[in-house]
Amino acid sequence: MMYPDPISVTRITSIGAGPIGGGWAAHFLARGYDVTAYLHDTSETEAFHSILNTAWGSLTDLGLAEGASLDRLRIVTDLEQALEGAQFVQESAPERLEIKQSLYAQMGEVLPPDVVIGSSTSGLTMSEIQAKCATPERCVIGHPFNPPYLLPLVEIVGGDKTAPDAVVWAGKFYEIAGKAPLLMKKEIPGFVATRLQEALWREALHMVANGEATPEDIDIALMNGPAPRMVSQGQCMAFHVACGAGGMATNLDQFGPALKLPWTRLEAPELTRELRGRMVDGCNDIAGDRHFEDMAAQRDREIVAVLRALREARLD
Repeated sequence: MMYPDPISVTRITSIGAGPIGGGWAAHFLARGYDVTAYLHDTSETEAFHSILNTAWGSLTDLGLAEGASLDRLRIVTDLEQALEGAQFVQESAPERLEIKQSLYAQMGEVLPPDVVIGSSTSGLTMSEIQAKCATPERCVIGHPFNPPYLLPLVEIVGGDKTAPDAVVWAGKFYEIAGKAPLLMKKEIPGFVATRLQEALWREALHMVANGEATPEDIDIALMNGPAPRMVSQGQCMAFHVACGAGGMATNLDQFGPALKLPWTRLEAPELTRELRGRMVDGCNDIAGDRHFEDMAAQRDREIVAVLRALREARLD
């Protein structure tokens, strides 16, 4: 299949009204695209605009592309109407297989075959999603990290029936659209970043369950320990650089035996009502009386500050 030149794409259809769908719509608008947002029902419009407005403030602070405007957004509740003229589709429907399969069955019939479809799914595979699509070869995973309008990562992988050139095309398109694409080698549940995040999450739950730490303790440790370093170096390079000239070889030779020590428990603990209560209460204590929108806005301001600082440091 001959797909269009990624740089020629100007019209995006974004499917989904939640934080991911709304976040993607904001990202594409900020990059100067024309965006048609498909919402399942008009009742979702207010929440969608709330996400968009929160995102737009941070995107404006970070710097909009030439021609970027909220006026380039169109909201519709009819799927066929939403797909008219689309040159790329970013699907962020609810994480239910039957919903996604139904959507892809419809899109497979309506969209021209040279329009690539990217799914934001975090828990399903493309092989599952594309099972009922008449044109599965152009369907890929385009999994962002939340919030998708600020964090650059997008993980890309095809399913059993995806054409390799569709995966390559998606990688080029996302890069042009201002993302940091990661083309995965294999289709695995959870992709790369979410699996790493899940390992942290499971260990955190174990420590809370065993009375070893509170949610606040865990967040203090991460925010003031690994997190600032990871802005500059990922886990692998952090360990490589930490051991001086010997690099990763010295790290593995010196600390390899510690892998046998009981420093982690990768299996998830049983999510009892008690553990659930500890986690919910602990996070509510941290949040205090702050509203979700205020906390999201603060998060976004701080991410913008980090991204700006990184940009300036890399230009020096």
